[in-house]
Amino acid sequence: MTITIGCDHAGVELKDQIINQISKEHDVFDVGTYNTDSVDYPDIAHKAINRLLEKKAERVILLCGSGNGINMTANKHQGVRSALCWSKEIAELARQHNDANTIALPARYLNTKDAKEIVSAFLSVKFEGGRHLNRVNKINCA
Repeated sequence: MTITIGCDHAGVELKDQIINQISKEHDVFDVGTYNTDSVDYPDIAHKAINRLLEKKAERVILLCGSGNGINMTANKHQGVRSALCWSKEIAELARQHNDANTIALPARYLNTKDAKEIVSAFLSVKFEGGRHLNRVNKINCA
């Protein structure tokens, strides 16, 4: 699977740990940022999501301090279903019930172990379809 990952300055260290984990099994494209100099999270989110919409990535992982800003930005794009995930269980449900194609992680509130479990669930759990498909199809605005 091809994964695009991006973060603002608050998520650099955690992003690098996640890349180390997932690059063994997936193709990973890092859209930055690459250091702790302040950047605007919308710029990173738009870059990452554009790769998803251009079909250059199958999933996107985003990180910012709280996860909220980068998640809100991602969800402004038609066809994006980004879930703010702070636990493995939330990531599993986001995939099973919502067919999330993007997750946002609160970098300042997660340790590396928990973040890696969340990402692993996001990349391995399948969408259940069925009764959830009708709901997912109602998410996008016309």
